[in-house]
Amino acid sequence: MIVRVIERLLLASRWLLAPLFLGLVVCLFALLIKAGQHVYHVADTLLTATESEVILSVLGLVDLTLAASLVLIIMFSGYENFITTITAESAVARPAWLSQIDFTGLKLKLLASIVSISAIQLLREFMSIADRTDRELLWAAAIHGVFVVSGLILALTDRYTDHPTTAGKDAGGH
Repeated sequence: MIVRVIERLLLASRWLLAPLFLGLVVCLFALLIKAGQHVYHVADTLLTATESEVILSVLGLVDLTLAASLVLIIMFSGYENFITTITAESAVARPAWLSQIDFTGLKLKLLASIVSISAIQLLREFMSIADRTDRELLWAAAIHGVFVVSGLILALTDRYTDHPTTAGKDAGGH
């Protein structure tokens, strides 16, 4: 009896995540507003901006887009993985990738997005190299390197954890 109550409580507690996912919807809207401001600024200064300034502006918009995509992936797959299956009115409304992302895939996509965002930030730093000190550039490169190495370690760990080696299968008589 007590075990069933505990299990029901634990299962029901997953709904405590729902307001957090709704908060991500608000954050997605905030990123949309920032992207609109960014596009307005680019359009407003396009004729007077240098090529480097335009490239940096485009990279800023790419950064916002990657962050928004990351929020969307976390919202959908997190909700589907931890709360309940999303039922769409039609197959067109349901993204095809949604049913293909498990928790491992979510972690890898999350880290891949962070590495991409970091790479864009690093590129922005190097494009304005005249305004940066060697120390700032070194720290930016080091931080990006940490993200890249973390991503590789996570990918390798997940690969070897989720997929047994062929030698292990052969040793078991399969």
